[in-house]
Amino acid sequence: MKEVRTRFAPSPTGYMHIGNLRTALYTYLIAKHADGKFILRIEDTDQKRYVEGSVDVIYNTLDTVGLKHDEGPDVGGPYGPYIQSQRRDIYKEYAKKLVELGGAYYCFCDKERLDLLRKKAEENKDTFKYDGHCRKLSKNEVEEKLENGETYVIRQRIPETGKTTFVDAVYGSITVENSELDEGVLLKSDGLPTYNFANVVDDNLMKITHVIRGSEYLSSAPKYNLLYDAFGWDIPTYIHLPLIMKEGGRKLSKREGDASFEDFYEKGYLAEAIINYIALLGWSPGTEEEFFTLDELVENFDIKGLSKSPAVFDVNKLRWMNGEYIRKKSLDEFHALALPYYHKYISSNKNVDLNLLSKLLHTRVEVLEDIRDHVDFIDDLPEYDPDLFLHKRMKTSYEGSLGNLKKAYEVLEDLEDWNGETVHKLVFDAIKEMGIKNGQMLWPIRTALSGKPSSPGGGTDLLALLGKEESLKRIKIGIDKLS
Repeated sequence: MKEVRTRFAPSPTGYMHIGNLRTALYTYLIAKHADGKFILRIEDTDQKRYVEGSVDVIYNTLDTVGLKHDEGPDVGGPYGPYIQSQRRDIYKEYAKKLVELGGAYYCFCDKERLDLLRKKAEENKDTFKYDGHCRKLSKNEVEEKLENGETYVIRQRIPETGKTTFVDAVYGSITVENSELDEGVLLKSDGLPTYNFANVVDDNLMKITHVIRGSEYLSSAPKYNLLYDAFGWDIPTYIHLPLIMKEGGRKLSKREGDASFEDFYEKGYLAEAIINYIALLGWSPGTEEEFFTLDELVENFDIKGLSKSPAVFDVNKLRWMNGEYIRKKSLDEFHALALPYYHKYISSNKNVDLNLLSKLLHTRVEVLEDIRDHVDFIDDLPEYDPDLFLHKRMKTSYEGSLGNLKKAYEVLEDLEDWNGETVHKLVFDAIKEMGIKNGQMLWPIRTALSGKPSSPGGGTDLLALLGKEESLKRIKIGIDKLS
């Protein structure tokens, strides 16, 4: 049986879009499910769109999410080079060979003539199609123009009659009239290939068995087949993926400024949660199961589970799934993930029990960047209204809160061994002694320490978290507000 070989072939034009990453993931899963090879190829033939540093973004993203390629520019392989701009001579050789085989021809039309054709098509409200002006040049005419150094491109020769049929693993059999197909450029005047031609040549030479790409390329597939047929090459299995849409029905697109993998990752979404979520954007395991590790995806992935319908990217669903992943982490694992955010949002001179903070936040955080809003009171007590001390369910009042804060200050002021256990005992002993409800003491303490309507923990948690000096200072501020 032929080895399954898939390729992810991104263009280095900026960040890794969610749609690009899903293509990479499915490409990886198809290969690994069949114990095949996953190849990385950089398609940089469109030099105008090349963005410096974006190749490193591709490497870093694949590494971060665990999609390890078997062949590629950085790891080598038997079918390199794996960067298209380094394969220029190969494309030129095959373009000329295709001319000899009758599948392509030299075109010497200048920009002015082509612009005029486009203008006429616009005026007639037609889709632009090259009119075949150069396809009937004789061999002698072509050679003469080449000898004279005339600028040329090489165009694909499309049969003027008949139909072309291709089969897609998701969309089935699709047939088009050859007369509807444009004789597009294969090799540009600068000697670089167009996207379509480079793909066909590289996929054949690299022995790619399955081609995975977005459904927006369905219309190009018949032209690919004609190229394969002209060369006499085997046609790979096509797998076109449904579009990813935003809520509201618009296509997810990096040109529209939609979030990239990097954007989500830097906000504190976990790589494994992102991969899990995008795996389900257009694929179903056939069960109600929603949580999969990468290894489990490899085991369960089947092309038959791919949908024809567009998938809707729901950031709230991703956020929920990310929160579930965070909660499944051990406390130590969560603490390691949270530390960079603590260092970012809490001053180093604050004597805060970060281990306790992680214990308080572990089940409260859905995205790591949420930590900022949970800890923003630690450095500086926010300005707050005394009305915050009033809590209907706790049955607190201004007068009661003032008295209870004074009592808390009194019992805590002389405590030397300040920790969660000791402050908890003193506060609850005071509650018992005063004969009040727990909330009537704990809510004023919580309010005085955080200055917020919600906080990572209750009153005694915050006392232990902030330490003696800071806690007593803030309780004193609360007393002054209520006096």
